[in-house]
Amino acid sequence: MSTIKQRQELIAAAAAKMGKQVYAYDEAPKNIMPRKELHQDNGKVTTLEDAIKKTGLKDGMTISFHHHFRGGDKVVNMVVAKLAEMGFKSLTLAASSLSDVHEPLIEHIKNGVISKIFTSGLRGKLANEISHGLMEEPVVFRSHGGRGSAIATGDMHIDVAFLGASSCDPMGNSCGYSRSENAKSICGSLGYALPDAQYADKVIILTDDLVPYPNTPNSISERNVDHVVVVDSVGDSSKISSGAIRDTKNPRDILLAKQAAKVIINSGYFKEGFSIQTGSGGASLAAVKYIRQSMIDQGIKASFALGGITAHMVKMHEEGLIERLIDVQSFDKVAAESLKSDPMHKEVSANEYASADEPGSATHCLDIVILSALEVDVNFNVNVLVGSDGIIRGAIGGHPDTAADSALSIIVCPMLRGRIPCVVDEVTTLITPGTTVDVVVTEYGIAVNPRRPELKERLIKAGLNIVEINSLKEKATSIIGVPAALPFGDKVVGVVMNRDGSVMDVIKNIKG
Repeated sequence: MSTIKQRQELIAAAAAKMGKQVYAYDEAPKNIMPRKELHQDNGKVTTLEDAIKKTGLKDGMTISFHHHFRGGDKVVNMVVAKLAEMGFKSLTLAASSLSDVHEPLIEHIKNGVISKIFTSGLRGKLANEISHGLMEEPVVFRSHGGRGSAIATGDMHIDVAFLGASSCDPMGNSCGYSRSENAKSICGSLGYALPDAQYADKVIILTDDLVPYPNTPNSISERNVDHVVVVDSVGDSSKISSGAIRDTKNPRDILLAKQAAKVIINSGYFKEGFSIQTGSGGASLAAVKYIRQSMIDQGIKASFALGGITAHMVKMHEEGLIERLIDVQSFDKVAAESLKSDPMHKEVSANEYASADEPGSATHCLDIVILSALEVDVNFNVNVLVGSDGIIRGAIGGHPDTAADSALSIIVCPMLRGRIPCVVDEVTTLITPGTTVDVVVTEYGIAVNPRRPELKERLIKAGLNIVEINSLKEKATSIIGVPAALPFGDKVVGVVMNRDGSVMDVIKNIKG
């Protein structure tokens, strides 16, 4: 047996070989702090201005935000107003999406605080101003999966991420719901914020509910958070289901939803263990309700529902019709509350959801997706971003991601909206290539992509009204004539990126 001196010599030799120091047994630990105090007063919790200063943010850098509070978001306007007050200029704003509530950005663009925007969508007066040429640099539009990939690869580098959270502890563990009695806001999944938290150089969490450590389970870990800022409100939960994702009562949307349900039921993909996602349009969201009874009658259960999760999907999950929910964005408070309490309701990042670069992303396992459209052309190409007046008024979202990866992609779209045709010769802006679209459902008939003859045969056999897509375009023209060409200018106000990082289309300014 070795003596103490021999052991010390061996330890010293091992330490020297590794280039390390020998542990000093008799040296008392320094800076002892009670554990509770360590967690509650760690230096991360600070003011918004101090947090910005500590990140080292400089003019010309890129800041990012998520849109899980949708029309109720308060973080973007709050942060950009503070940055303007602090004198920042020429910042790139990389938000997962922007909406009507972000109208104050117009002045910050005019004043030079914001010089570039990367996003999935624009709405409201901000979109209108940009469509008319407000910005010198074109807005870069990416799908949700494309944005996640761009962040992960460094193609879209984020210097500072400002992420709103419904609850957060002093260490930075945060999520989109709260177990606190003082909870002011919930948004559910933080899926679109997770790539920002993982890859941004610096991360600031803004919360209106600072809870004791540890805030578990959490969406964003303390190891990815640099600063925590407590504010009065990060968002209005009542508005996460506003606008495009309201439950529809429109008779035409209900008709389209019922027709889409018939397509699903007779497609050959409606069988035990199928998976499904619905887009954000009223008809596509409603379609899932109309397959419910057939699932009950035939004893069929879905393996999972994906994407923006709604109260309808939660109900079907609770009824045992959908085994699991995979949630990148909670579309209402019911879904947000379900995420908090149900272990079979899983939150995923944008990359896990729809990145083309991740072999295991959920869209690669998706059987059926039901999506809406502003326009569809005779080659099955889809536009969900630019309106018939040439104004940007929507979002790419996960539209091209899910259409490309799913086994069956269904587009629900009226043939006409008022005096405007929705089935056209060529879409105003290409968002989802026709090679990835299988079926177009309109109130005047169902068109099947010629690439899917076996699907067309099944639907004809089921007695559905199958028509050629050219006939839908011709019928629309016969009713309302050929619309006048839009007065586009020569300035490029938007660039549409494909999910693989290539440029797919451009958007020009609209005159007048």
